[in-house]
Amino acid sequence: MLRAREQHFPERFTFHSARARMHRVTAEELAAMNREALRAAAELADARVDLLSTACLVAIMAQGFGYHRQVEEDFRRVVADNGSQAKVMTSAGALVNGLKTLGAKKVSVLAPYMKPLCDKVVAYIENEGIEVVDRIAFEIADNLEVGRRDPMLLLDDVKRLNTANVDAVVLSACVQMQSLPAIQPAEDMLGIPVTSTSVCTVRNMLDLLGLEPSVHNCGRLLAGTRYNAAKKVVGE
Repeated sequence: MLRAREQHFPERFTFHSARARMHRVTAEELAAMNREALRAAAELADARVDLLSTACLVAIMAQGFGYHRQVEEDFRRVVADNGSQAKVMTSAGALVNGLKTLGAKKVSVLAPYMKPLCDKVVAYIENEGIEVVDRIAFEIADNLEVGRRDPMLLLDDVKRLNTANVDAVVLSACVQMQSLPAIQPAEDMLGIPVTSTSVCTVRNMLDLLGLEPSVHNCGRLLAGTRYNAAKKVVGE
């Protein structure tokens, strides 16, 4: 998404990563992954990045309500201790922020998680004041298989989801489960905002960096001034 944005805006991005290991999407491995996150944050602080974020939603949401705020506070401490001024965020917090930016009070969600983990994600979102009307959990335990799933299958999956009277659809609650090629087609098909944790993460990054939140064909959340201008013309 950031690379695609470079085709229309002057800003250029470099990407740096530090991996917190996980193989199977279980409560135990997710907790271990969170423990590694502070080490990863320190490594990224050494690179003097402008912004750092987690890239796993369920690892945070599985730890209890509002946990993304604790992680972000821990990141701020680690960053400062390593002499960096990087802004910090989490993909879990980004999804919440993105849905609130869309003004979504009711949503439906697709996720690859086992049902108990999906229930925790739903409860977490609802604790943030957003009702989850429906959810489908694909119950894929292997993290590599999650990443290999064909994103265009989501266009059929979403037809099984109850989207009546919802304000937005989360096409993928998981950063690992690919959805980007299906975001705009799904939004065009449903006629309501469609987003994902990855899209919300990029939106949150651009907001924190003070940049125009615009990436072509990534749904309304990243439509930027293009959507606002179109809405104004229709209104007039």
